[in-house]
Amino acid sequence: MGARLHVPGVARTSLPVVLVILTLLPHSLLGKPAEEENTESSVLHQRVKRGWVWNQFFVLEEYTGLEPLYIGKLHSDMDKGDGSIRYILTGEGAGTTFTIDDSTGDIHAIQRLDREVKSQYVLRAQARNRLTDRPLEPESEFIVKIQDINDNEPRFLDGPYQAAVPEMSKIGTSVIQLTATDADDPTYGNSARVVYSILEGQPYFSVDAKTGVVRVSLADMDRETRENYTVVIQAKDMGGQLGGLAGTTTINITLSDVNDNPPMFDQRLYQMSVPETAPVGSVVGRIWAKDRDIGVNAEMTYSIVDGDGRDTFDITTDPTNLFGIIIVKKPLNFEKKPSYTLKVEGANTHVDPVFFKRGPFKDVTIVHVSVEDVDEPPVFDLPAYYIEMPEDAEIGTVVKTVSARDPDAANNTVRYSIERSCDPEKYFYIDITSGSLMTVRSLDREEISWHNITILAMEMSMSHALMGKSTFYFVLDVNDNPPSLTHYLEAYVCENAKAGQRIQTITAVDPDEPPGGQHFYYRLAPEAVNNPNFTLRDNQDNTAWILTRRGGWSQQEQTIFYLPIIISDGEQPVQTSTSTLTIRVCSCDHEGNVMSCNAEAYSLPASLSRGALIAILACIFVLLVMILLMLSLRTHRKKPYLCDEEENVHENIVRYDDEGGGEEDTEAFDIAAMWNPREVHHHLGKMRQDMLPEIESLSRYVPQACVVGGGGDSNVHGYVLAKLLEADMDPCAPPYDSLQTYAYEGEGSVAESLSSLQSGTSNNDHEYDYLNDWGPRFKKLAEMYGVDENQAQTTGLTTTQ
Repeated sequence: MGARLHVPGVARTSLPVVLVILTLLPHSLLGKPAEEENTESSVLHQRVKRGWVWNQFFVLEEYTGLEPLYIGKLHSDMDKGDGSIRYILTGEGAGTTFTIDDSTGDIHAIQRLDREVKSQYVLRAQARNRLTDRPLEPESEFIVKIQDINDNEPRFLDGPYQAAVPEMSKIGTSVIQLTATDADDPTYGNSARVVYSILEGQPYFSVDAKTGVVRVSLADMDRETRENYTVVIQAKDMGGQLGGLAGTTTINITLSDVNDNPPMFDQRLYQMSVPETAPVGSVVGRIWAKDRDIGVNAEMTYSIVDGDGRDTFDITTDPTNLFGIIIVKKPLNFEKKPSYTLKVEGANTHVDPVFFKRGPFKDVTIVHVSVEDVDEPPVFDLPAYYIEMPEDAEIGTVVKTVSARDPDAANNTVRYSIERSCDPEKYFYIDITSGSLMTVRSLDREEISWHNITILAMEMSMSHALMGKSTFYFVLDVNDNPPSLTHYLEAYVCENAKAGQRIQTITAVDPDEPPGGQHFYYRLAPEAVNNPNFTLRDNQDNTAWILTRRGGWSQQEQTIFYLPIIISDGEQPVQTSTSTLTIRVCSCDHEGNVMSCNAEAYSLPASLSRGALIAILACIFVLLVMILLMLSLRTHRKKPYLCDEEENVHENIVRYDDEGGGEEDTEAFDIAAMWNPREVHHHLGKMRQDMLPEIESLSRYVPQACVVGGGGDSNVHGYVLAKLLEADMDPCAPPYDSLQTYAYEGEGSVAESLSSLQSGTSNNDHEYDYLNDWGPRFKKLAEMYGVDENQAQTTGLTTTQ
């Protein structure tokens, strides 16, 4: 079998050989001859000759015809042309990009082919029996290669470009290398062979035609003359021949600076001036050594190399490292030196050795500085005064005499004053002409320890020429305050304290502040030196201990002790004070913690149990009940007997508690006791005691004496005589026997008393018109007495029991 390839005419004219036989593919026999099938020969395998000779197909890209592009034809030697064989095409693009006529084996491209998208396709072909669909030949591969045409121009993918080259570079110095990309096949023809050329930028730069390297082509290009250049580079394929495609790009080339220019001052002499009052560090002026270079190549350092002002002025470089700044180094004085001359040098910081021949890279100029005369305020001989004096200095004491002068040549007279804002209390006074500062009030260090006084000096000819200088005035302390105990004046001692036990550590304070520091001395007052209870130990460290001298303390014996302590300081004159320490006796636990003291009489002990607290409350409750009961009983007592001074009433008033009680309710004496025959034999001096009445009566307090006599009337007579005798001899006895007076029965009632005892005119006629005003309760009485209800009734009513 063989394979035939039919190539279109356009391909036939451009390719010398259209069909190239790449390989011969051996295949096994897939079918058996008919005679061998009938005889069933014993030969199992049989060698067959080659059935396919496959070729590699080529087709041009970018076909633009209206008909499908014919690629080639597949043919098998077993094809007799009767249509019994069917050709099948599979693989890349089969059915979508390529189609095959299954009867003739013609292959066509039905889509536009682009080599830059896909350069070849791998396909597989097979011949089968159309009726049985049995393969007549084994499946085999073949390749369809897309033939390149020059349809892509070179492109600079990263353009436009930025590049820099140092100024003054030599010819041939490389600036940048460009690369143009051509999408055509570099292995076929000249479609992708690029040649570079320069279209713009000559004669300064050039480009290598093959490599695309851009180089300097002009020597000594100066950045200070021209800094930026635009270069246009072209890349053309087909080796630069006519008909090739071309692409361009732009390069912006900048000349970078080098230090090829020395600095130079634009003035050979600078004139500057500064007032003589300018403080140290103030700026006089600035100078500039100009340099055509930029960046670090223009940075400068300045120095004063000569002149009479080298010690008075200094020069520094500003933060940009370009300018020189002249500053005052020492105070100026027009009267001493009115002008200075400086020789200043400016030099480049960074120097390129390649350009030493263009140097030197420094320059020198002269600076003349004039000092301006200023009318200065007076100046004190010292900027500040530190003075010490005792606080007990007398009024009018001169503290210090200050002195100020006019620094100008005129030397005007100076007058002095105190700035009153610094001395609002006016403790000091200064003499206007002499400058003597003196006190006008008493000083007290404990009140104000420092006085900051500002003294003003003024020229007579200039009211504005004032200068204040602070005078720090310190008041030296004088020991004029006694020390005293600090914090507290009370201590306690436990009942179980032993002899020699410390009960308190005491310290002292003193408002004074001696230069050597505080030092206090402690001792007991003379009246407490022989104290048997406590003693004092001075620890010589500004503290002292209070110690016990004995044990056996008891709150029942004594609860408070007073211990007078004398405290003195160590400065002259020595100040002494006496403080009394109050020491209380307290009950403490075994650790020495206070449980109770006499001072806590109104508070319960902290260790009081709940049962004890309940018992105390119960006792208080019982006591309150008893008090209320006694008060209730006292309210039931009768009012004290009253003696009517107006009338001597002798009546025996009997009160009945219950209505209808009869004789059993009387409170009078039992008269039967007087008839007791046993009383006849009693002595006259013996007191008899009768039975007590149910209700208290005056007669129960009168002792009854027995009289000698017979029975019957004599006994009664004797009893009466005895009572009279007893009453006559008793200076405290009332002038009546047994009488209970109801002077104001019914007291508190709007009807006043109803008793007839005080009704002197009880038998007279009364008017009872007032009964109608007493309300419903007296309505019945008003009706009984026939009183007109419309009239007002105002009288009193009494009744006798």
